[in-house]
Amino acid sequence: MTTKATTAEVVRKSITVDAAQERAFEVFTSGMTGWWPLDTHHIGELDAQEVVIEPRSGGRWFERAADGTECEWGRIVAWEPPGRIVFGWHLGPEWKYDPDPAKATEVEVRFVSEGPARTRVELEHRGFEVHGDRADELRIPVAAEGGWSGLLERFAQAASG
Repeated sequence: MTTKATTAEVVRKSITVDAAQERAFEVFTSGMTGWWPLDTHHIGELDAQEVVIEPRSGGRWFERAADGTECEWGRIVAWEPPGRIVFGWHLGPEWKYDPDPAKATEVEVRFVSEGPARTRVELEHRGFEVHGDRADELRIPVAAEGGWSGLLERFAQAASG
């Protein structure tokens, strides 16, 4: 039996940045350390020092501590610079990494050029139903201000700077 996500189970956010499409993609991906709030948004036992996105489909998305310890967040499902990236989000309701792809939600980020120095960034986080009765324990926080909305605001500041 296949279950489809309802509108209520999908988190959609959008922001327009004063940056060319290529720059927006670059800041979002290879520049994530510069805007991701690692002091509050990390899952490793040690404080994270950087966010790494391996730039290819199948690549890892992870945090790295000062001592080199790595803690995975997910995998790159689609790598299509400068227009689109899709992450497999392997964090469940416990905010711990689960390597099982069947338990991953998905984050798609599209970078839509609106001119030479302006890009609309559209984010969709979907697939929360894989967590059954616990789906809202993940969906509600990522939909909240401290989730994707706040993260995109930080990203927009970094991309526009």
